[in-house]
Amino acid sequence: MSASASSGEPAAPWDEAVGPSDTSPPSPTPSYTPSSASSSTLTPPPPPEPPSASTSPRPAPQAAPPPPPPSAVPPALDKFTLYETRTRFYIVASNQADSRHRVLKIDRTTGSELVVTEDEVVYSNRQIHDLLKMIEDGNRSTGGLTKVINFYGIVGFIRFTASYYFILITKRSAVALVGGHYVYHIDETMLLTVAPAGASEGGTEEARLLDSFCKYFYFSYTYDITSSLQRNLTSPPPPPTSSSSSPTSQSAWGFTSRYVWNTHLLSPAFGDGSCGRSSWVLPIVHGFVDQSKLVVFGRTVYVTLIARRSRHFAGARYLKRGVNEHGHVANEVETEQIVSEALTTPFHAGAARPSPRYTSYLQYRGSIPVFWSQDPQMNLKPMIDIAPVDPFFSAAAVHFNDLFARYGAPVFVLNLIKSKERVPRESKLLHEFNECIAYLNQFLPDEHKLRYIAWDMSKAAKGDQDVISVLEDIAEESLETTGFFHSGRAPASHSLAGELSGGSAAEPRNTILLQRGILRTNCVDCLDRTNAAQFVIGKAAFGHQLHALGIIAHPRLMFDSDAVNMLTEMYHDHGDTIALQYGGSALVNRVETYRKIGQWNSHSRDMVENIRRYYANSLLDADKQAAIDLFLGADPPKRAITHTQAPPCRYRNWFDPAHLVQAPTVEEAQRRMEQVASQGAGYWLTYYRPRLFTSLGRHFAGTMNSTVKYLPKGPKERLDLSPFRPRLSLPQMPIKPFAPVKRWMSLQGRSSRSSRKSKLEAVSDTGREGEDGNMSESGAAGGAPSMEKLVQALLDPKVDEEEMREYEWYLDQDQFTALGDGHGANQHATSAVDLDLYEAAVDVGERLAAPDPHPDPIYVHYVASVAHPPGERRPALEAYVGGRSGVGVGVGD
Repeated sequence: MSASASSGEPAAPWDEAVGPSDTSPPSPTPSYTPSSASSSTLTPPPPPEPPSASTSPRPAPQAAPPPPPPSAVPPALDKFTLYETRTRFYIVASNQADSRHRVLKIDRTTGSELVVTEDEVVYSNRQIHDLLKMIEDGNRSTGGLTKVINFYGIVGFIRFTASYYFILITKRSAVALVGGHYVYHIDETMLLTVAPAGASEGGTEEARLLDSFCKYFYFSYTYDITSSLQRNLTSPPPPPTSSSSSPTSQSAWGFTSRYVWNTHLLSPAFGDGSCGRSSWVLPIVHGFVDQSKLVVFGRTVYVTLIARRSRHFAGARYLKRGVNEHGHVANEVETEQIVSEALTTPFHAGAARPSPRYTSYLQYRGSIPVFWSQDPQMNLKPMIDIAPVDPFFSAAAVHFNDLFARYGAPVFVLNLIKSKERVPRESKLLHEFNECIAYLNQFLPDEHKLRYIAWDMSKAAKGDQDVISVLEDIAEESLETTGFFHSGRAPASHSLAGELSGGSAAEPRNTILLQRGILRTNCVDCLDRTNAAQFVIGKAAFGHQLHALGIIAHPRLMFDSDAVNMLTEMYHDHGDTIALQYGGSALVNRVETYRKIGQWNSHSRDMVENIRRYYANSLLDADKQAAIDLFLGADPPKRAITHTQAPPCRYRNWFDPAHLVQAPTVEEAQRRMEQVASQGAGYWLTYYRPRLFTSLGRHFAGTMNSTVKYLPKGPKERLDLSPFRPRLSLPQMPIKPFAPVKRWMSLQGRSSRSSRKSKLEAVSDTGREGEDGNMSESGAAGGAPSMEKLVQALLDPKVDEEEMREYEWYLDQDQFTALGDGHGANQHATSAVDLDLYEAAVDVGERLAAPDPHPDPIYVHYVASVAHPPGERRPALEAYVGGRSGVGVGVGD
């Protein structure tokens, strides 16, 4: 990414170097003076004046510089070092090439007030060393300058009871690579107090809550993970707006405010986000990020899954339900599925042209947007309380209007809650949600009405209905309407396939594809059923994305193939993570449950996860909610089941007609992609890291999860390496201790009446009737023979003629295969007759493999004798041998 220094008068970060004992000003230090050209000029500044005693520190946030032009991007800072003196903290940030450095100063003498000074000067490597040396010399009498720690970014600043603290990222791990931009997971953080050493710190309970909550957070230095790929490539940056002006503000520091979870933590030092992008602001996203590699005969395809959890109305399962007065729903997660071919890494290809190898699909989950709640202390399955009742559904109207603004029209609503219950719980929500959709739809234009689908998925799974097929039909319908994003034109293979098939060649698509609309999925918790449905929808989108890239000929993928197995594993991890964040346990019902395979594996696991979820909801959710409220700066609710009344709104014209207009157009999106492609100047330094030795074995692109692990182990099974061909081996069932015994007993129960009836019939009939016609002793027990008769029948069995002939054939069959080596090496060598029989059998086999148009009569006689009982096959073969030796015909001759 290109970098440019901001205009304006730079601050002097060395003002602390002039200590009380210093009598002379420090030596001049070179400064960076921006010019109109791309190059910069280094000019020594005049010596700074010593600060007067009346000078007061400038509190943060200070006046922000004017935002950079659209073509300029702040330098990516990804290496940070913290230094401290007795009265100040210094944070030095550097880019990957160590060619640009920035300085941030934090005052430690202001007590409870946070004072942060951002130096606008961009320093070179030599200049930053001279600056740090000067600060150390100026503070030598008070302990000098001490290096504290190297870290990877600033999460933000938070105030506890005594003073401010700042949270630093001390450990990270790469989890995804999107267009050459790394996405990292925050592994460890550090909490440091701004107060000087020896001051009373306090806030231990708050620090414990924050430490327990800082999990599943992700960030990127150069890629905006708060926005979708389509928005990053085709839409201009959002205009700077104040995050405090409206609860539905869409932008903070140029990022999507809804998914910037450290907005509250960054605001004390960097303002309310209305000043545009800043090199120090590192937005973090709460949710899930995973990436896998699909190998297709040498072609590499990256599959990335990004889940962004909204910070609005965030919380634990039973403490955040339904919708709030601003239209924000509980458990709101936006899931993006990015499929890209790794032929070229960046978003541009060639001479600043947009790369045509990126596709993306968005889907959405969120709680039912009506006012409802549950009290977890009342029951194992708490009753649902729908209150207050809003006949105009004002909060739902705000919610769907926001969906139109973010994703466009149409909006599909897939409602999976139960329709019938013995004790009405979910069914009450179904009735309320049906009325809500019916009320809102009556004011929308026909072409933009909410596409509402209510389907009892739990009932269908328990019955004979094919759940997966129904979901696939819904997915295909929504994909056909909303589409998905593709950054290029259709590949040439699409038109070529039509020509090769003999059909009429369709006109190839010469423009990009844009997704217009969204599919919204929900159940009562938006966890188990929702994740299974989103996987099926993602699987359908996966096929269309691969087809758009020219990887496969038809946009339909089969289950149990390597590609679908990889996607299933990713969605399982995605669902487990979302469920842990909201419900306190992993998924209870997975995709295999609705496919009705591997159910023996899932029963015990589902029971354990249900117990974990109930334990977390009953005992741990209060602390989790307190940690979330502390992190987000939200006021804790007085009661979990209380909702404030929704503000007045337009009851009939509840939507903004401008949100229903398709924007941007395809032409505008293509022009914006060309602008983005021309801004990749600093990409190579960030991705390839020329100053860092990295072996290919340790590079993230080579170590990510891949479909190679699904390949069969044996070389004989590797006849078909296609990742789209279903494997014959299904998931193995667990071996139960008594499974063989139960199977044997079931077989005995079925076969004893048929196979043993003929053998025991004579024994049982001997005691049926006596001379007086009454039942004898052997038939006293319901016709069952006595033990003595049973033993006698087993010792002297009665074998019929057919069984005898089969037994004789079994004894004679060895004569056709037990042949010697012809040299006396085998002491069991057979006679020459057996060799003739073997040669005749070989002759017959060759004749069957290559039929003779004019076979001899003896061969025809033998082939006809194959249908005879086994005991008659040997004479027929001997006759064939005799005829073969007499007439001199056969292949062997």
